[in-house]
Amino acid sequence: MENDPHNGLLAIDTHVDIPWPEGPSPFEDGPRCVDLPKMRQGRVGGVCFAAYIPQGRRDDAGHQAATSRARAMLDAIAAMAPADGSGGIWATSAGAIEAAFAAGKPGIVPVIENGYAIGKSLALLDEFAARGIRYMTLTHNGHNEIADAAIALPTLGDPEALYGGLSDFGQAVIARMNELGVLIDISHASKATMMQAAQRSRTPVVATHSCMKTLCDHKRNLDDEQLDALAATGGLAQITIVSNFLRPKARAADLTVEDIVDHVDYAVKRMGVDHVGIGTDFDGGGGVRGFMNASQTPNLTAALAKRGYGRSEIEKIWGGNFLRLMRKAEAVAGEKAAAE
Repeated sequence: MENDPHNGLLAIDTHVDIPWPEGPSPFEDGPRCVDLPKMRQGRVGGVCFAAYIPQGRRDDAGHQAATSRARAMLDAIAAMAPADGSGGIWATSAGAIEAAFAAGKPGIVPVIENGYAIGKSLALLDEFAARGIRYMTLTHNGHNEIADAAIALPTLGDPEALYGGLSDFGQAVIARMNELGVLIDISHASKATMMQAAQRSRTPVVATHSCMKTLCDHKRNLDDEQLDALAATGGLAQITIVSNFLRPKARAADLTVEDIVDHVDYAVKRMGVDHVGIGTDFDGGGGVRGFMNASQTPNLTAALAKRGYGRSEIEKIWGGNFLRLMRKAEAVAGEKAAAE
């Protein structure tokens, strides 16, 4: 593997879903796009596994159900890193991810997709942070108590915009996430929400699984003004590999890793290589020909190298930039703790 650009690379996939409520074992090489054997085969150093909470009604019953689901899904994610060492390593800091990689074990990073999980409660945010989540996606499709989503859900009675960005509660959530060291994920958020979050947060924000709107005009993608705001505030755009975010009305079979690199190229040229990464959304719809599961991760690395990216640039794109943001979040949280 002397000429293999993936050799020795710490690759971190910042967004992967888990099957729910039941699914194939993560310890066996089965139908999941990302399981522990495929992570080892593809030499993936760390994965942010998401407790995905679909948006429901904004009432007490809906919020209670969302919280219960989040707790159960985080339990399932934790089970991938058993104490006997037979799986991955629980990795809830930048240093822990690096230590897992040094030990030759996959790093398991817990996150929540959709702030609906906390309802109207900052105490629940504290609980989930204590359980180790490293980021929370502010919204999914559909507005919640925190903010407007990029895609409103008329079936839930959503207007196109509910707050004009962040709600008053959402502003408090941003501040508390900073204090807790939890990164703010603006994928799925409306443009107004994203721009306000980027300006209010003391830690740079991250789009953990989004693409470039100029290349694919989808409501979920980021336009140039958003990219400029991310670059100006030190944030990140992690390119996802969902086919209809990469190219309009495309299917996975229509696309290859070259289409992913097109979005990486655009983001790098607009923002600089320090602000770009990868978040596949595997097991949540992500996948293209040649990169349909974690075992094929080196294929994307090879495509980046073929496109002219050097070793240090690939290291940043595949995880170095995300580790930097994690460390920034940890530092900001440390400042709060030291002041108390």
